[in-house]
Parts: sequence; C-alpha cells; structure tokens
Amino acid sequence: MFATGGEASRNLSLHHVFSKKGHVMEPIPHRHSTFEEAAHCEVCSARAWQQRKSLFLNTDAIMLYIAIILFLWEFFFEHLFHKHNLLFWEFILVFTAYLLAGGSVLTNAYKTVMRGDFFDENVLMVIATAGALVIHAYTEAIGIMIFFKIGELMQSLAVARSRRSIKSLLASKPEVARVHTAAGVIERLPEEVSIGDNVTVRPGEKIPLDGIVLEGTSQINTAALTGESVPISVHKDDTVMAGQLCIDGAITLKVTRPFEESSIAKVMELVENATARKAKTEKFITTFAKYYTPYVVLTALAVAFIPSLIMGGDITKWVYRALVLLVISCPCALVVSIPLGYFGGIGRASSAGILIKGSNFIDALANVTAVAFDKTGTLTHGIFVVQSVEPAEGFTHTELIEYAAAAEFNSTHPIARSILEYHKAHGGTLDENALEEAKTLTGKGASVHYHGKYILAGNASLLTQQRIIFSQTKQTGTVVYVVVNRVFAGAIVIGDALRGDAQEAIRNLKQQGIASVMLTGDNEKAAQAIADSLQLDTFHANLLPEDKVAFFETLHKNQKEKGQTAFLGDGINDAPVIARADVGIAMGGLGSDAAIETADVVLMTDSPSKVPQAIAIAKQTKRIVWQNIFFAFAVKAIFITMGIFGIATMWEAVFADVGTSLLALANSTRIFTFKRE
Repeated sequence: MFATGGEASRNLSLHHVFSKKGHVMEPIPHRHSTFEEAAHCEVCSARAWQQRKSLFLNTDAIMLYIAIILFLWEFFFEHLFHKHNLLFWEFILVFTAYLLAGGSVLTNAYKTVMRGDFFDENVLMVIATAGALVIHAYTEAIGIMIFFKIGELMQSLAVARSRRSIKSLLASKPEVARVHTAAGVIERLPEEVSIGDNVTVRPGEKIPLDGIVLEGTSQINTAALTGESVPISVHKDDTVMAGQLCIDGAITLKVTRPFEESSIAKVMELVENATARKAKTEKFITTFAKYYTPYVVLTALAVAFIPSLIMGGDITKWVYRALVLLVISCPCALVVSIPLGYFGGIGRASSAGILIKGSNFIDALANVTAVAFDKTGTLTHGIFVVQSVEPAEGFTHTELIEYAAAAEFNSTHPIARSILEYHKAHGGTLDENALEEAKTLTGKGASVHYHGKYILAGNASLLTQQRIIFSQTKQTGTVVYVVVNRVFAGAIVIGDALRGDAQEAIRNLKQQGIASVMLTGDNEKAAQAIADSLQLDTFHANLLPEDKVAFFETLHKNQKEKGQTAFLGDGINDAPVIARADVGIAMGGLGSDAAIETADVVLMTDSPSKVPQAIAIAKQTKRIVWQNIFFAFAVKAIFITMGIFGIATMWEAVFADVGTSLLALANSTRIFTFKRE
C-alpha cells in the first residue's frame, strides 16, 4: 500500500522484524510456547497495548497531529486568509502542514528518483499533491498526505499482527544452557556448548540444544516446534529438541548436535528465509506496477493537456482531473496486501507446526491434486509392535508371551524388543535366573532353556528346519512362531503400527478431492494391509529409491493436467522423490536431515494430518490474495473512469487509494483466524 514491491518485501522480511525500532514490535523477554497462550496472557496483552500505543505517540505521530490541526485551520478559515489578503501566511501554513504530513513520502520519492526508477506510488503522490498546491487545491493536497500517513499507522498495526505467530516461534530460542564442567555447573550461551557436553534443564526452562536424556523425567511442551500444546513425557534415553519447554521435572541431557544444527535453529532459518521465495502472483504484481505506473503518468498528462488544447477552455479543470487520476491510480493496495497475504499464510502455517519455505510453495500447495506417501516412518511409526497374539491349543496368551520373551531376552533385534516391551506392558515378569543356554539363531530366531523347558522362537523356516508341526497364521506382518519342548505353542504377529492420525489425513484429503498414493519398499502383503486400512487410492510396493522416483514420475505425468503433485517422506531414501515433487514435504520431528533440507514444506510434528491442513491454509491464503487483486482492480477501474469524466474529486481519490489499501490489508489478516473444518 505504501511501498513498492521491493520495499514491501523488505518491510515484511523477518530479518527486519526484530531489529528495526519504531513502528515494529521488538522481541520481549516474557515468552510463551504458543500464539494462543500468548493471546490470553495479561502481561503480553499489556505490553501489546503499550506497543500499539507507541505507534500513536512517537515523533511521526505527533507531527501528524500538528498537520491535522493546521489542516483543520485551513479548511475552516480559508476565507479569512483571502478576505484579509494573507495569502503568503496561508501558503506558509499549508506548506508546513504538507511537509509534516508528507515528509516520509517526499523522502521516499527522492530515493526512488535517485535509484533511477522515477515511478512508484510515492512519486505519484508527490506529483499529484504538488500539482494540487500549484492550482491552489490546498486542503486536497494536505488531506491526501494526512490520510496517507494515517494509513501507514494502520498498516503498521496490520503487519505487526501478521507477524505475531512467527514472532512467538523466534522468541522460543533458548537463552542459556547449564553445562556440567569440572568446576561445576556453569551457564553458557547455547551457541558455546559442544557435542557430548551434559546439560541440565530445570522445570520451566527451555531445552537449549538437541540431545538424549541421561537422567530425570519430565513433561515436555513441544508447541514451539510442532504447534501442538499437549505435553509428552520423556525419560532416560529419549530424544529431546532445542526449543521444547521442560514443564514439571529436571532432566540432564547429553548434547548430540551443536546449536546451529539444532531443530529450533533450523526452524528459525527456514522461516526467516521463507519470504525470499516469492510466488508468481507477487512477481507479477511487482512487474505490473513497474509498467503500470509510468503508463498512468502519461495518461494523466494526456488528460491534463490534450482536451484543453483540442476543445479549449479552462486548463485548470483538466489538470485537476489528471491529479485525481494520479492519486486514484496508485497501486498501493496491490504491492503491499499481496506480500502481506502470503506472509500471513506462512505465519498461520508456522503456528500449526508447518514450515513453508516460501510463498511460491503456498501457490503450489493450493494446486495439489495428489499426494504420494512413503510408508515406514511416515504413515506408520517405523517401529515394530505386537499386533496380535495367537496361542495354540493348550497354551494361554500369558504363557505364549512369557515363553517368547524368554527366548528373545538377550536379543537386540527390533522384533525381539517389541515382544519384550509388549510382555512388560501387560504386567509380565521374567525369572532371569532361570534363563540358560540362550542362543541367537541368525536370520531365523532364538532359543533358550527356561525353567527346564527348551523354547524356540523364530520364523517359519526355523520350524520347518526343526521339523516342528505348526499351523501358519493368516495375519499380515512379521510372524514369530513359538515352540516349547518341540510342541507348537502359538504365533505372535508383529507389524509397523499406523500413526494415530494417518486415517484422519487420508480422510481429509479425500474430502478435499485429493488422491492418495503410497510408495514403499516394503513387501506387497504388508503394503496391501496398510493401503486397505487407510483406504488409499493406490499403492506400489517393493520399491528401491530409484523405483520410487520412477513411479512418482508416472504419477506426476498422470496428474500434470489436473494440478500439482506432493510427496511426504522422512528418510534419506525419500530425498530424491522429495526433490522431484512439485511440493516436497518432510517429517521434521524424526525425519532425516537430507529429507528436511530437500523439502519445500517441513512438518515439525510427525503427523500426516498436517498435510491436508497445510493445503487448506494454502488455498485460503491464495483465495484471500486473489480477493485483494480483484477488489483493488475493480475499485480502481470505477474511480479512474469517474475521475476522467470529472465525477470524482480528490477526496474520492483518497478513498479509492487509502481506503482500498486498508480494506485489502484487513482482508489479508483474516488468514490468522482461519480454521480448517
């Protein structure tokens, strides 16, 4: 509204949000994990009020108030100046008010001309108001600058609001780390802590670096990274990330990554750089304004002089109409409300734990018609869990699990771990002193003597080799068969558990009319079971990384005429497909660095349901941007026509410019109230 496309981008850059004083709010020590939490905080509300109040009590605002007083004096007492022939003093009053209200416009116009651009909205405003002064339309000249300045103050409030959720994210940066040293526990900046150092985090403090818990338990609020306010419990050997909030217990962790490579640092970097990647709509408007502005100036010159030269008459009337045309034609509403709309979309997504690396990816997300998913670690947890226990005749559920746990007790294989965890979770206990001659049968299973009984636990080929008579299960998954003293005791089916919100994700995509596809390296039977459970549109199994790319290429070609294709993955093997996709999406919680670096969108919580949410936010953002475009063009077209025919005065011109811009700004901020149904 009040800057060129380049200036608007700078105003909206996160690099300036927290260093620039005056109109823009600076970070404050009092911090919260979520935007919603901060919104209901009395301390933050009071500070926000102080910051809003400062917008109207700074030097610029005071100069504006003086200009308004002088303007009102001229408006009501203009006849007295003329009556007493005080025209010189009238001009001094008018020019003083003009400089006080329009000083920033004059400065920006000068800078524009010095850069060699010559045409932007500031130059247009100077030409129009200077012309108004020349033809003695004093109140119009001052009024335009005053309303322009008031609009700037309103813009500052709108931009501050649009930054709020990202500001809360950046304010999540930990301030101190309590490091264990030979001299005791000392406080250091997170940037000064090394890998392998032990760090203690007290209740109420933010975790300063990524690490593994060595001792202690606590409830952890992950909202700063994930947007999810429900706390999780962490214990010894659990992984924690910088920026998470330790709620009710002290923990000691071993640092696994330096701060610059930590989760919160990457989040900050991703968000800070997001506005640098512009959408095609933004680029179009910037290019449009570049050619539109000189065209408007030439048209205004034609309106000012050609009619009077051809038809004769009062040239002042046509000059006034030309000046009205210049004010109306300022592309302010477009060059600021559109970047602000995209910026708001990025901010709204980040408050939900979805990091979109640029406004160009908002447009791409809004056009997605198909989403391809990796399976392991994406739609599933990527960890083995016991899915069913099938005891044979003569054995109970409890006995079968206990015998299997005894056989697998010394194994570190994920399948063995899943059986032991299941046994423990169901209240089972093992007499470790009764375990004898435990052996691992590589690739087949394990054996042990337990309370005088010989127990085998393994796959079907092990039982066949041992010539044990058994019945194979019809369940899908990895099956562990258990034998006690050469008698078949039953089967335990182990599989990769679905993520809790995987079904919700696919269901929401279907509601949006978006196709869902799964590409996995797992076997056909396991993939079929997941696909049926989630009701996917289609799937492809037994794929190597290069096969995934090939199948994705086929999917992309089939969808090309319909829209864009996205891919969600988490592993290093997914990075090639993520890079190839129109929109590459990575799991940011436990996903590999390669996937996160390659992706266009990062989900800070490993939740597939964030994908339809991201698409919904992108669609709403794009909808708001195009509403602003159509509204601005419609109003401009109407008032330009009125101005040429002399129907619109300078006051209508001010409304067409400032009013349209403010309404477009207000519309852009609606994205922060958007909730996906």
